[in-house]
Amino acid sequence: MAALGEAAARWAPALWRRAVRAASWLGGRRFASGGTQSPPTFGLLLDIDGVLVRGHQVIPAAQEAFRQLLDPQGQLRVPVVFVTNAGNISQCSKAEELSDQLGFQVEPDQVILSHSPMKLFSQHHNRRMLVSGQGPLVENARALGFKHLVTVDELRAAFPVLDMVDLQRRPKTTLLPRNDFPVIEGVLLLGEPVRWETSLQLITDVLLSDGNPGTGLATAPYPHLPVLASNTDLLWMAEAKMPRFGHGTFLLCLEAIYRKLTGRELCYTGLTGKPSLLTYRDNPTSDVYGANLFHQHLQTQQEGAARSCASILVCTGVYGPQAPSPTAPAPGSEGSPFHGHRDFGFRPELLQAAHVVSDLQEAVRLVLRKEGWTV
Repeated sequence: MAALGEAAARWAPALWRRAVRAASWLGGRRFASGGTQSPPTFGLLLDIDGVLVRGHQVIPAAQEAFRQLLDPQGQLRVPVVFVTNAGNISQCSKAEELSDQLGFQVEPDQVILSHSPMKLFSQHHNRRMLVSGQGPLVENARALGFKHLVTVDELRAAFPVLDMVDLQRRPKTTLLPRNDFPVIEGVLLLGEPVRWETSLQLITDVLLSDGNPGTGLATAPYPHLPVLASNTDLLWMAEAKMPRFGHGTFLLCLEAIYRKLTGRELCYTGLTGKPSLLTYRDNPTSDVYGANLFHQHLQTQQEGAARSCASILVCTGVYGPQAPSPTAPAPGSEGSPFHGHRDFGFRPELLQAAHVVSDLQEAVRLVLRKEGWTV
Protein backbone atom coordinates (compact mmCIF):
# COMPACT_ATOMS: atom_id res chain seq x y z
CA MET A 1 0.00 0.00 0.00
CA ALA A 2 1.11 3.61 -0.22
CA ALA A 3 0.44 7.23 0.35
CA LEU A 4 0.81 9.99 -2.23
CA GLY A 5 1.56 13.58 -1.45
CA GLU A 6 3.05 16.87 -2.63
CA ALA A 7 5.74 18.15 -0.23
CA ALA A 8 5.79 14.87 1.69
CA ALA A 9 4.24 12.55 -0.87
CA ARG A 10 4.37 8.86 -0.06
CA TRP A 11 3.15 6.17 -2.45
CA ALA A 12 3.48 2.44 -2.33
CA PRO A 13 2.88 0.26 -4.10
CA ALA A 14 2.59 2.72 -6.93
CA LEU A 15 1.38 2.24 -10.50
CA TRP A 16 3.97 4.48 -12.11
CA ARG A 17 3.04 7.17 -14.59
CA ARG A 18 -0.59 6.26 -15.10
CA ALA A 19 -1.13 5.82 -11.38
CA VAL A 20 0.46 9.20 -10.74
CA ARG A 21 -2.01 10.86 -13.07
CA ALA A 22 -4.91 9.01 -11.51
CA ALA A 23 -3.85 9.89 -7.99
CA SER A 24 -3.24 13.52 -8.93
CA TRP A 25 -6.80 13.61 -10.24
CA LEU A 26 -8.04 12.04 -7.03
CA GLY A 27 -6.28 14.74 -5.10
CA GLY A 28 -8.45 17.33 -6.88
CA ARG A 29 -11.74 15.71 -5.90
CA ARG A 30 -13.84 16.87 -2.97
CA PHE A 31 -12.69 14.53 -0.24
CA ALA A 32 -13.95 15.01 3.27
CA SER A 33 -11.30 16.70 5.42
CA GLY A 34 -12.67 15.68 8.81
CA GLY A 35 -13.85 18.81 10.56
CA THR A 36 -10.93 21.20 11.04
CA GLN A 37 -8.48 18.69 9.62
CA SER A 38 -6.44 20.30 6.82
CA PRO A 39 -7.04 19.00 3.28
CA PRO A 40 -4.87 15.98 2.41
CA THR A 41 -1.57 16.52 0.63
CA PHE A 42 -1.10 12.76 0.33
CA GLY A 43 -3.08 9.79 -0.93
CA LEU A 44 -3.09 6.01 -0.81
CA LEU A 45 -2.34 3.48 -3.51
CA LEU A 46 -3.61 0.11 -2.35
CA ASP A 47 -3.04 -3.33 -3.75
CA ILE A 48 -6.08 -5.62 -3.66
CA ASP A 49 -5.15 -9.33 -3.54
CA GLY A 50 -3.47 -10.14 -0.25
CA VAL A 51 -3.97 -6.60 1.10
CA LEU A 52 -7.73 -6.02 0.94
CA VAL A 53 -8.98 -9.52 0.11
CA ARG A 54 -7.92 -13.15 0.01
CA GLY A 55 -9.85 -14.66 -2.87
CA HIS A 56 -13.42 -13.49 -2.29
CA GLN A 57 -13.01 -12.87 1.44
CA VAL A 58 -12.32 -9.36 2.73
CA ILE A 59 -9.44 -9.27 5.23
CA PRO A 60 -10.91 -8.00 8.55
CA ALA A 61 -8.04 -5.56 9.10
CA ALA A 62 -8.81 -3.96 5.75
CA GLN A 63 -12.38 -3.27 6.84
CA GLU A 64 -11.08 -1.66 10.01
CA ALA A 65 -8.63 0.42 7.99
CA PHE A 66 -11.40 1.92 5.89
CA ARG A 67 -13.37 2.83 9.00
CA GLN A 68 -10.46 5.18 9.69
CA LEU A 69 -10.43 6.50 6.12
CA LEU A 70 -14.15 7.25 5.80
CA ASP A 71 -16.00 10.20 7.31
CA PRO A 72 -19.46 9.81 8.94
CA GLN A 73 -21.09 10.30 5.53
CA GLY A 74 -19.10 7.39 4.04
CA GLN A 75 -16.80 9.64 1.98
CA LEU A 76 -13.07 9.07 1.77
CA ARG A 77 -11.03 11.50 3.81
CA VAL A 78 -7.98 11.10 1.54
CA PRO A 79 -7.49 10.12 -2.13
CA VAL A 80 -7.35 6.35 -2.70
CA VAL A 81 -6.43 4.43 -5.85
CA PHE A 82 -6.76 0.64 -6.06
CA VAL A 83 -3.93 -0.95 -8.04
CA THR A 84 -4.15 -4.56 -9.11
CA ASN A 85 -2.36 -6.87 -11.50
CA ALA A 86 -5.71 -8.44 -12.35
CA GLY A 87 -6.76 -8.00 -15.94
CA ASN A 88 -9.50 -10.54 -16.64
CA ILE A 89 -12.25 -8.13 -15.59
CA SER A 90 -13.45 -4.71 -16.66
CA GLN A 91 -12.63 -1.56 -14.73
CA CYS A 92 -16.32 -0.93 -13.98
CA SER A 93 -16.90 -4.51 -12.80
CA LYS A 94 -13.86 -4.36 -10.52
CA ALA A 95 -15.10 -1.09 -9.03
CA GLU A 96 -18.53 -2.64 -8.38
CA GLU A 97 -16.91 -5.70 -6.83
CA LEU A 98 -14.80 -3.53 -4.51
CA SER A 99 -17.82 -1.41 -3.58
CA ASP A 100 -19.72 -4.54 -2.50
CA GLN A 101 -16.76 -5.93 -0.59
CA LEU A 102 -15.68 -2.74 1.17
CA GLY A 103 -19.07 -1.18 1.82
CA PHE A 104 -18.60 2.21 0.15
CA GLN A 105 -18.72 3.53 -3.40
CA VAL A 106 -15.58 2.89 -5.43
CA GLU A 107 -15.51 4.68 -8.78
CA PRO A 108 -14.08 3.02 -11.91
CA ASP A 109 -11.45 5.77 -12.20
CA GLN A 110 -10.12 4.70 -8.81
CA VAL A 111 -9.24 1.25 -10.19
CA ILE A 112 -6.08 0.61 -12.18
CA LEU A 113 -5.82 -2.81 -13.83
CA SER A 114 -2.60 -4.38 -15.07
CA HIS A 115 -3.36 -3.54 -18.69
CA SER A 116 -4.65 0.02 -18.14
CA PRO A 117 -1.38 1.65 -19.33
CA MET A 118 -1.72 -0.04 -22.73
CA LYS A 119 -3.83 2.95 -23.71
CA LEU A 120 -0.44 4.64 -24.14
CA PHE A 121 0.63 2.24 -26.94
CA SER A 122 -1.36 4.08 -29.59
CA GLN A 123 1.11 3.16 -32.34
CA HIS A 124 -0.22 -0.42 -32.12
CA HIS A 125 -3.94 0.33 -31.77
CA ASN A 126 -4.61 0.00 -35.51
CA ARG A 127 -2.76 -3.31 -35.89
CA ARG A 128 -4.64 -6.60 -36.16
CA MET A 129 -3.79 -8.18 -32.80
CA LEU A 130 -4.16 -11.74 -31.54
CA VAL A 131 -5.52 -11.27 -28.02
CA SER A 132 -5.11 -13.82 -25.22
CA GLY A 133 -6.69 -14.00 -21.76
CA GLN A 134 -10.18 -14.51 -20.34
CA GLY A 135 -13.15 -12.56 -19.07
CA PRO A 136 -14.43 -9.62 -21.19
CA LEU A 137 -11.35 -9.93 -23.36
CA VAL A 138 -12.43 -8.12 -26.52
CA GLU A 139 -14.28 -5.42 -24.56
CA ASN A 140 -11.19 -4.70 -22.47
CA ALA A 141 -8.94 -4.57 -25.51
CA ARG A 142 -11.28 -2.20 -27.31
CA ALA A 143 -11.49 0.02 -24.23
CA LEU A 144 -7.69 0.26 -24.36
CA GLY A 145 -7.87 1.50 -27.95
CA PHE A 146 -7.19 -1.66 -29.98
CA LYS A 147 -9.52 -1.73 -32.98
CA HIS A 148 -8.77 -4.97 -34.88
CA LEU A 149 -8.80 -8.06 -32.71
CA VAL A 150 -8.61 -11.83 -33.22
CA THR A 151 -9.15 -14.11 -30.22
CA VAL A 152 -7.38 -17.44 -29.77
CA ASP A 153 -10.75 -19.18 -30.13
CA GLU A 154 -11.40 -17.42 -33.45
CA LEU A 155 -7.95 -18.36 -34.71
CA ARG A 156 -8.46 -21.96 -33.64
CA ALA A 157 -11.83 -22.07 -35.43
CA ALA A 158 -10.17 -20.80 -38.61
CA PHE A 159 -7.25 -23.25 -38.36
CA PRO A 160 -8.45 -26.25 -36.30
CA VAL A 161 -5.49 -28.40 -37.33
CA LEU A 162 -3.20 -26.16 -35.26
CA ASP A 163 -4.65 -27.30 -31.92
CA MET A 164 -3.61 -30.94 -31.53
CA VAL A 165 -2.75 -31.57 -27.87
CA ASP A 166 -6.24 -32.49 -26.69
CA LEU A 167 -7.26 -35.70 -28.47
CA GLN A 168 -10.94 -34.88 -27.99
CA ARG A 169 -10.60 -31.56 -29.82
CA ARG A 170 -8.57 -32.77 -32.80
CA PRO A 171 -10.35 -32.51 -36.18
CA LYS A 172 -12.05 -35.78 -37.13
CA THR A 173 -11.87 -35.07 -40.87
CA THR A 174 -9.31 -33.61 -43.24
CA LEU A 175 -9.95 -29.89 -43.69
CA LEU A 176 -8.91 -27.69 -46.57
CA PRO A 177 -6.37 -25.03 -45.58
CA ARG A 178 -7.59 -21.43 -45.54
CA ASN A 179 -5.81 -18.68 -47.42
CA ASP A 180 -8.27 -15.84 -46.82
CA PHE A 181 -7.60 -15.19 -43.12
CA PRO A 182 -6.23 -11.68 -42.43
CA VAL A 183 -2.58 -11.42 -41.47
CA ILE A 184 -2.03 -10.95 -37.73
CA GLU A 185 0.24 -8.01 -36.94
CA GLY A 186 0.89 -8.38 -33.22
CA VAL A 187 0.11 -10.26 -30.01
CA LEU A 188 -1.74 -8.80 -27.03
CA LEU A 189 -1.50 -10.79 -23.77
CA LEU A 190 -3.99 -9.37 -21.26
CA GLY A 191 -3.99 -12.19 -18.70
CA GLU A 192 -3.70 -15.92 -18.16
CA PRO A 193 -5.89 -17.95 -20.53
CA VAL A 194 -7.88 -21.04 -19.62
CA ARG A 195 -6.46 -23.66 -22.00
CA TRP A 196 -2.75 -22.97 -21.80
CA GLU A 197 -1.75 -25.61 -24.34
CA THR A 198 -3.96 -24.07 -27.02
CA SER A 199 -2.83 -20.49 -26.37
CA LEU A 200 0.84 -21.44 -26.17
CA GLN A 201 0.63 -23.36 -29.44
CA LEU A 202 -1.26 -20.73 -31.43
CA ILE A 203 0.67 -17.73 -30.12
CA THR A 204 3.90 -19.52 -31.03
CA ASP A 205 2.48 -20.34 -34.48
CA VAL A 206 1.70 -16.66 -35.07
CA LEU A 207 5.19 -15.55 -34.04
CA LEU A 208 6.99 -18.20 -36.09
CA SER A 209 4.89 -17.57 -39.21
CA ASP A 210 5.04 -13.77 -39.10
CA GLY A 211 1.30 -13.61 -38.55
CA ASN A 212 0.28 -16.25 -41.12
CA PRO A 213 -0.36 -19.36 -38.99
CA GLY A 214 -2.01 -21.24 -41.87
CA THR A 215 1.30 -21.28 -43.71
CA GLY A 216 4.85 -22.09 -42.79
CA LEU A 217 8.20 -20.33 -43.13
CA ALA A 218 11.55 -22.00 -43.63
CA THR A 219 13.10 -19.61 -41.12
CA ALA A 220 11.32 -17.92 -38.24
CA PRO A 221 11.42 -14.12 -38.62
CA TYR A 222 13.45 -12.15 -36.11
CA PRO A 223 12.73 -9.65 -34.75
CA HIS A 224 9.28 -11.19 -34.43
CA LEU A 225 5.91 -9.42 -34.40
CA PRO A 226 5.23 -6.93 -31.59
CA VAL A 227 4.20 -8.57 -28.29
CA LEU A 228 2.45 -6.53 -25.60
CA ALA A 229 1.88 -8.21 -22.23
CA SER A 230 0.37 -7.20 -18.91
CA ASN A 231 0.86 -8.67 -15.44
CA THR A 232 4.13 -10.53 -14.92
CA ASP A 233 3.17 -11.91 -11.49
CA LEU A 234 4.52 -15.45 -11.24
CA LEU A 235 2.21 -16.20 -8.29
CA TRP A 236 -0.82 -14.74 -6.55
CA MET A 237 -2.60 -15.47 -3.28
CA ALA A 238 -6.19 -16.77 -3.10
CA GLU A 239 -7.98 -18.95 -0.51
CA ALA A 240 -5.48 -21.80 -0.96
CA LYS A 241 -2.66 -22.06 1.57
CA MET A 242 -0.05 -21.91 -1.17
CA PRO A 243 0.23 -19.27 -3.92
CA ARG A 244 -1.38 -19.94 -7.32
CA PHE A 245 0.11 -19.56 -10.80
CA GLY A 246 -0.29 -16.11 -12.31
CA HIS A 247 0.08 -14.70 -15.81
CA GLY A 248 3.83 -14.46 -15.24
CA THR A 249 3.96 -18.25 -15.16
CA PHE A 250 2.19 -18.39 -18.53
CA LEU A 251 4.66 -15.84 -19.93
CA LEU A 252 7.55 -17.90 -18.57
CA CYS A 253 6.24 -20.95 -20.46
CA LEU A 254 5.86 -18.95 -23.67
CA GLU A 255 9.36 -17.51 -23.37
CA ALA A 256 10.89 -20.96 -22.73
CA ILE A 257 9.08 -22.50 -25.70
CA TYR A 258 10.11 -19.71 -28.05
CA ARG A 259 13.74 -19.91 -26.90
CA LYS A 260 13.80 -23.70 -27.25
CA LEU A 261 12.38 -23.59 -30.78
CA THR A 262 14.36 -20.65 -32.16
CA GLY A 263 17.43 -20.27 -29.98
CA ARG A 264 16.44 -16.62 -29.50
CA GLU A 265 14.77 -14.64 -26.76
CA LEU A 266 11.14 -13.60 -26.96
CA CYS A 267 11.10 -9.81 -26.92
CA TYR A 268 8.32 -7.64 -25.52
CA THR A 269 7.42 -4.39 -27.18
CA GLY A 270 5.71 -3.42 -23.93
CA LEU A 271 5.23 -4.88 -20.43
CA THR A 272 2.65 -3.39 -18.08
CA GLY A 273 1.48 -4.31 -14.62
CA LYS A 274 3.42 -4.06 -11.38
CA PRO A 275 6.36 -3.49 -11.13
CA SER A 276 6.99 -2.19 -14.66
CA LEU A 277 7.91 1.43 -15.25
CA LEU A 278 4.53 1.99 -16.87
CA THR A 279 2.60 0.19 -14.13
CA TYR A 280 3.12 -0.68 -10.79
CA ARG A 281 -0.24 -7.26 -4.63
CA ASP A 282 1.53 -7.71 -1.35
CA ASN A 283 4.57 -9.11 -3.06
CA PRO A 284 8.12 -7.76 -2.57
CA THR A 285 9.09 -8.49 -6.18
CA SER A 286 6.21 -6.49 -7.63
CA ASP A 287 4.83 -3.93 -5.19
CA VAL A 288 7.83 -3.06 -3.05
CA TYR A 289 10.27 -3.39 -5.92
CA GLY A 290 8.12 -1.16 -8.10
CA ALA A 291 7.50 1.38 -5.35
CA ASN A 292 11.20 1.78 -4.64
CA LEU A 293 12.02 1.98 -8.32
CA PHE A 294 9.36 4.66 -8.69
CA HIS A 295 10.81 6.56 -5.74
CA GLN A 296 14.19 6.62 -7.47
CA HIS A 297 12.50 7.85 -10.63
CA LEU A 298 10.85 10.72 -8.72
CA GLN A 299 14.20 11.93 -7.45
CA THR A 300 15.17 12.91 -10.98
CA GLN A 301 11.85 13.46 -12.73
CA GLN A 302 8.65 14.84 -11.24
CA GLU A 303 5.37 13.07 -12.06
CA GLY A 304 2.35 15.26 -11.36
CA ALA A 305 2.22 16.23 -7.70
CA ALA A 306 4.28 13.29 -6.45
CA ARG A 307 7.66 13.97 -4.84
CA SER A 308 8.49 10.60 -3.28
CA CYS A 309 7.20 7.08 -2.82
CA ALA A 310 7.66 5.04 0.36
CA SER A 311 6.73 1.36 0.29
CA ILE A 312 4.72 -0.25 3.08
CA LEU A 313 4.74 -4.03 2.99
CA VAL A 314 1.85 -5.80 4.72
CA CYS A 315 2.07 -9.44 5.80
CA THR A 316 -1.37 -10.70 4.78
CA GLY A 317 -0.56 -11.75 1.21
CA VAL A 318 2.17 -13.70 -0.58
CA TYR A 319 4.86 -12.27 1.67
CA GLY A 320 5.52 -13.73 5.11
CA PRO A 321 7.92 -12.20 7.66
CA GLN A 322 9.76 -15.53 8.02
CA ALA A 323 10.32 -15.95 4.29
CA PRO A 324 13.94 -15.67 3.11
CA SER A 325 14.76 -12.70 0.95
CA PRO A 326 14.94 -13.39 -2.78
CA THR A 327 18.40 -13.70 -4.22
CA ALA A 328 19.80 -13.04 -7.64
CA PRO A 329 19.14 -15.94 -10.01
CA ALA A 330 22.25 -18.08 -10.29
CA PRO A 331 22.70 -21.74 -11.26
CA GLY A 332 23.06 -23.93 -8.21
CA SER A 333 22.48 -21.06 -5.77
CA GLU A 334 20.65 -21.54 -2.49
CA GLY A 335 18.01 -19.32 -0.90
CA SER A 336 14.72 -18.00 -2.13
CA PRO A 337 14.70 -17.53 -5.94
CA PHE A 338 13.89 -14.21 -7.56
CA HIS A 339 10.30 -14.42 -8.83
CA GLY A 340 10.36 -11.21 -10.81
CA HIS A 341 10.25 -11.13 -14.59
CA ARG A 342 13.57 -11.54 -16.40
CA ASP A 343 13.24 -8.15 -18.15
CA PHE A 344 13.16 -6.24 -14.86
CA GLY A 345 16.52 -7.53 -13.72
CA PHE A 346 17.40 -7.94 -10.05
CA ARG A 347 18.44 -5.19 -7.64
CA PRO A 348 18.24 -6.55 -4.08
CA GLU A 349 18.22 -3.11 -2.49
CA LEU A 350 14.86 -2.39 -4.14
CA LEU A 351 13.24 -5.30 -2.29
CA GLN A 352 13.56 -3.57 1.07
CA ALA A 353 10.31 -1.91 2.09
CA ALA A 354 10.46 1.39 3.95
CA HIS A 355 8.02 -0.11 6.47
CA VAL A 356 6.83 -3.66 7.22
CA VAL A 357 3.52 -3.95 9.09
CA SER A 358 1.15 -6.75 10.00
CA ASP A 359 -1.88 -5.60 8.01
CA LEU A 360 -3.60 -2.71 6.25
CA GLN A 361 -5.05 -1.27 9.44
CA GLU A 362 -1.57 -0.87 10.91
CA ALA A 363 -0.34 0.58 7.64
CA VAL A 364 -3.08 3.21 7.51
CA ARG A 365 -2.41 4.20 11.10
CA LEU A 366 1.27 4.58 10.24
CA VAL A 367 0.56 6.84 7.27
CA LEU A 368 -1.96 9.02 9.09
CA ARG A 369 0.37 9.42 12.06
CA LYS A 370 3.32 10.40 9.88
CA GLU A 371 1.16 12.89 7.98
CA GLY A 372 -0.02 14.46 11.22
CA TRP A 373 -3.61 13.31 10.84
CA THR A 374 -5.93 12.09 13.55
CA VAL A 375 -5.96 8.30 13.70
